[in-house]
Formats: sequence, structure tokens, C-alpha cells
Amino acid sequence: MSRIFGAIRQNGYVVRDIQAAMDHWVTVMGVGPWFYIPKVSTEYFRYHGVDSPVEMSIALANSGDLQIELIQQRNDAPSMYQDFLGAGREGLQHVAYWSRDYQGVYDKALALGYRVGHEGQIGGSRGRFSYFETEAHPGTVIELSDISGRKGEFFEHVKAVAADWDGSDPIRAVGG
Repeated sequence: MSRIFGAIRQNGYVVRDIQAAMDHWVTVMGVGPWFYIPKVSTEYFRYHGVDSPVEMSIALANSGDLQIELIQQRNDAPSMYQDFLGAGREGLQHVAYWSRDYQGVYDKALALGYRVGHEGQIGGSRGRFSYFETEAHPGTVIELSDISGRKGEFFEHVKAVAADWDGSDPIRAVGG
């Protein structure tokens, strides 16, 4: 448990081939089903405070209370995902903390000296997310995600479906 952010709720993996990654998690790890969003719609995305036209696909599944996120960036727009891949890495890039008091935790993090690497918004004003520049070694970026809106409801759905998953229909396309 982080004394600043609470419990880790998600491990985020940046991958070059999201389909292969989902297949691995299903067949080798037995984790699913995957809710796959081929074209994520962000209302905004900023890298170091500058708008960036990131195009990405994501997939979400749960293993118990821990959500697994797979991210494949589809273009070369500036982002921390691109930085991670550009450094020759692939795999665990971040851990995410979820909050219903996003602004309060965000402000606290900034007051403690955390710096935002990239941030954006999905699904309205209660769907914000920030990635702080905390990577001392691969996989230690901290994401803060607002779950007070529709995104939080969707995350609960992913968890509930995973709890009773029988192995059928392992990849489920959502939206775009």
C-alpha cells in the first residue's frame, strides 16, 4: 500500500503486438477475458504539457483484484509509451493507482515534487489519467487514474466478468 496513492490496482504493459500479448496472457497465463479497444478515443493527450496526437489500442483483463492493461501505440507521436519502446524495452511499464478524488491526489503528488510525463482524458472529465516521471528502473512509472465516472464502472465490469470466466470468448472487442 502506497502512503501517497493507496493500493496498486493495475499493471500496465507496453507491447509491440497487442494481439500476440493477449494470446499469451490467455494461453500461457490463463487470464481473461480481454476487453479489447482497437482505437482509444482520448479527448486530449499531452506529453510534457504539449498536445500529442497519440493513437493507441488497449486491452484490459483482471486476475483477481489486479487489472492487467496492454497498450500498443499505433503511431510515433510523443508519449511515455514511445519513450519506453524507444529505449528498447517492452513489457511492464507502469503501475496504476485509482482514485475517486483524482484532483486531490494529483495536487498532492505535484506538491510532493512529482512531475507529469504525460496525461489525458477518456470518457469525460471524470476519466482523467496522469503518468508521473518516476521510472528509476523499467516498470516503475506511476499512473494515477480517475475512476469516479464511466471508466470506473467499466473497470468494475471487467473485474466481475473475469471472476466467473470459463475460458470462452477470450477476446471481446469494445468500441472503435
